[in-house]
This record gives sequence, structure tokens and C-alpha cells, in this order.
Amino acid sequence: MTKASTASKRKYNEKAYDRIALTVKKGKADELKTHAQQHGESLNGFINRAIAETVERDNAGSSDGSAALDDKDET
Repeated sequence: MTKASTASKRKYNEKAYDRIALTVKKGKADELKTHAQQHGESLNGFINRAIAETVERDNAGSSDGSAALDDKDET
């Protein structure tokens, strides 16, 4: 891969995606990565699916769909 190609992909990704830092306890990242791989997913794909399924489930229990959008600080 050339430097120009890498720069082009990075520029696209910066425009198309938001980045979220995720902090987990020591060893948890390896556990999550292993789980994702066992199910044929990348760690990123697994986390995105888990978030999407949780939002969908939360919205199903809310009449106005706002339950998943409440500000919750779970650090």
C-alpha cells in the first residue's frame, strides 16, 4: 500500500466515521476479541452489533424511542 493510498483512506475515514475510545478492565479486551472471533466478527463489528441490538431493544420498550438516547455516564 502506498503512502498516498494510506493517506486517502485515512482522510475518508476521518470524514465518514466518528471514533469512540472504549476503556475496559485489563484482560477484558482480549476476552472480547476472542468472543468476536469465535463468532466470525471483528472486535469493532461485535461492539457495533452489541450497541445496535441494545439500542433497538431499548427503543422497543419506549413509546417515543428516546430511552436509548438518555445521557448515562457508565464509566
